[in-house]
Amino acid sequence: MYLLGRYGGWSVQQELWGYIADQILVLYFNGKDELIRMQVLMEQYRDLLMDLADASLVAAAETLNQKRIFTLDRDFQVYRLQGDQPFDVVP
Repeated sequence: MYLLGRYGGWSVQQELWGYIADQILVLYFNGKDELIRMQVLMEQYRDLLMDLADASLVAAAETLNQKRIFTLDRDFQVYRLQGDQPFDVVP
């Protein structure tokens, strides 16, 4: 939302809210087990200073069995799913 607001203004943010309302985009909330996994991941990648947002994406991807991640964060080229599989990073 921040980047949308910064570069497209409120109208672009409002369009994103429409996607959420129409369930084209579904927000995901981490459960208790994922919170524990996030802490483990942040410790595992402490030399890269994995932040909470990155850890939540990796934990959610593992839970949802998703390999493709949309992010502008270059760290995802380094992060691995359980089983040492790299992410398919978009763009």
